[in-house]
Formats: sequence, C-alpha cells, structure tokens
Amino acid sequence: MPIYEYRCKQCEREFEKYVPGAATAVACPACASEQVMRKLSVFGLKTAGALQPSPVSGGGGCCGGGCACH
Repeated sequence: MPIYEYRCKQCEREFEKYVPGAATAVACPACASEQVMRKLSVFGLKTAGALQPSPVSGGGGCCGGGCACH
C-alpha cells in the first residue's frame, strides 16, 4: 500500500495516509473534512552503488588529483 501526503483544504493540516486503492475516500484526521488534496510527494531510492571517496590522495578538486588536471 502506498503512503500519500495530504493537505486539508478546510483546516490546512498536513497528514499522511496509507491508501489501498485510488477509490479510497480520505478524510482529515483533525477535522474529518473530506476536502483534502494530495500533495506532490518525493521519494528517495537506496542503491547498491553509493559514491565512495577517491582512494587517490593529493590536492585535487572534484577528481581527487588523480587525473593530473590540477
């Protein structure tokens, strides 16, 4: 089930809700109003290939000095 973020148009409260399907009615937990709008949510992904510090030591900006551009 996806988690969506909502903002209540009546009381302006923001909340999250598990929604099993698109036809599910959503109401504000603070004022029970069904006048809510779904916010644009961003998400992050964890990947196996994370950036690692360069093993090359020395002076060097973005490349760590390994390419002799500095």
